[in-house]
Amino acid sequence: MIIAVDFDGTIVTHEYPKIGKEIPFATQTLKMLAKDGHRLILWTVREGRLLEEAVKWCNERGVDFYAVNKDYPEEELDNNNHYSRKLKADIWIDDRNVGGLPDWGTIYRIISEKRTYEEILCTDMETGVSSVRSKRKWWQF
Repeated sequence: MIIAVDFDGTIVTHEYPKIGKEIPFATQTLKMLAKDGHRLILWTVREGRLLEEAVKWCNERGVDFYAVNKDYPEEELDNNNHYSRKLKADIWIDDRNVGGLPDWGTIYRIISEKRTYEEILCTDMETGVSSVRSKRKWWQF
C-alpha cells in the first residue's frame, strides 16, 4: 500500500515550527510498515528548511520515505500532466483524523491485519484494552 504520513502531531508532538518529541512507537512502526513492503510518503505542511529538518530527523531514526510531499520521488509539474496536490495514497495517517490519532500499535494492527479502526475498537472493548491515545486540546499546546 501507499501510506501518506503527516509529521507534526503524528510522528512528533505538535510544536511547529520546532520539532517536537517523538510520539511513542511512531518511528518503530513506520520502519515496520516499510519493512512489510509499504511505500511511505511524508505529507506535511513543512517546506524549505523546515521540511529538510523533518526529513533529516526521520532519516536519523531509520525512517526513509519513498517520496516527500509528492506521489513519487521524480514527480514534477513538468513530467506529470495529471499533477495534483492531493496524493494518491491508500491510507492517510494524520493527527487531524476524525476521532483523533490512534496509538501507533493500533495503526499497525489496522494496516497489517487489514481491519477497520471500528473492528479493532470493538475487539479491544470486548477484551478491555484501550487503543485510543488521549489528545490535548488546542489551548493546551
